[in-house]
This record gives sequence, C-alpha cells and structure tokens, in this order.
Amino acid sequence: MKWIKRILLVMVVAFVAFYLIGRPNDAASAVRGGIDAVANAVNSFFTFFSALAG
Repeated sequence: MKWIKRILLVMVVAFVAFYLIGRPNDAASAVRGGIDAVANAVNSFFTFFSALAG
C-alpha cells in the first residue's frame, strides 16, 4: 500500500513540474485563483462572525 502512495506522489509532482514548465502563465493563474478562493472564504468567515457579534 505504501508503494501506491509513493507512485501517486511521484505522478502528482511530475504533473505539477510539467505544468509549471510547459504552461507557467496558466500555472500562475491557477495559484492566483486558489489564493483568491481562500481569501474569499476567510473574508466570509469574518463577515459571518462580525454580523453574529454585532
């Protein structure tokens, strides 16, 4: 079972490396989109608790 996880990890790392090297602009857009999603979630969290407290 351990070797399956290792193979999957190697495949994911290889895919990410290929994506970064082959399409750096698309990779940057994907990272930017992920960061925006996390920022929106945190903002919504704080908005909820601010409305709850106020």
